[in-house]
Amino acid sequence: METRRLGRTGRDVGVVGLGAWQLGADWGDVDESDALGVLRAAVEGGVTFIDTADVYGDGRSERLVGQVLKSHEGLTVATKMGRRVDQAPENYTLENFRAWNDRSRQNLGVDTIDLVQLHCPPTPVYSNDAVFDALDSMVDEGRIAAYGVSVETCAEALTAIARPNVASVQIILNAFRLKPLDEVLPAAREAGVGIIARVPLASGLLSGKYDEHTTFSADDHRTYNRHGEAFDVGETFSGVDFATGLDAVRRLTPALSAGTTMAQFALRWILDQPGVSVVIPGARNPAQVTGNISAATLPPLTNDQLAVVRDTYDDLIRPQIHDRW
Repeated sequence: METRRLGRTGRDVGVVGLGAWQLGADWGDVDESDALGVLRAAVEGGVTFIDTADVYGDGRSERLVGQVLKSHEGLTVATKMGRRVDQAPENYTLENFRAWNDRSRQNLGVDTIDLVQLHCPPTPVYSNDAVFDALDSMVDEGRIAAYGVSVETCAEALTAIARPNVASVQIILNAFRLKPLDEVLPAAREAGVGIIARVPLASGLLSGKYDEHTTFSADDHRTYNRHGEAFDVGETFSGVDFATGLDAVRRLTPALSAGTTMAQFALRWILDQPGVSVVIPGARNPAQVTGNISAATLPPLTNDQLAVVRDTYDDLIRPQIHDRW
């Protein structure tokens, strides 16, 4: 698999990684054997970057990733912290960071975590010097090798990129979320900050497998967070109305090359954006992992294909979400 430098971490990672949210919670039931099967299929298929968080299944995802770490070398694991407490800026302290980090290191079975990211904290946190001083202390103490942020908005990303020791920014980027292309990716490239593209398939909308009759289980965020009831609505279907998303996928479908799935097309589009370090699709079974990995072997999209994505976004998606995030 092609590798790229993950910003200021100094590490090279495969361009298609694995997002491990669904192995913890919020995507319906995934039993332990299936979750471990996904993780093993990923690393055996060439994935070298895995993204998890302490809040995914209240540590379940981290513990599953930790099991795979015991038997596979050469992996870069990123976790996130901060969403297990009330989202108040005053909770982002060195004392809390150390406690959260202790738990994550235990879950993962490591002394030093490769990359720790603030997990979409309140906006004022990005402008708080003490927060980043505390993260620098965590590096000095050997608890973490590097730190980054996971953001909701482009404005938050730009604030973080200006910080001298932020190694990476994780942001929603997909064919339904083009706003980061305007300023965030160019700023990250100039600063040497890595870009981790999350929600790359718009919660499955860009898999091309859904229609008006698709339903999701009650414990799936695509049911209970459609209007932002539990967390930022942008994390569910990228904030796009489900019916609009279906229309957009149907408009994109004729642009697919022969033998390419919609998911592979969507992932290849992300990989073609200058400045992207790694994309982190999730998966519920090994077949999905294999399909996602294969996007890295596809040729770059043509100008005509890129134009279809832009036109579809401008006509259907931009009016709904462009100014929101």
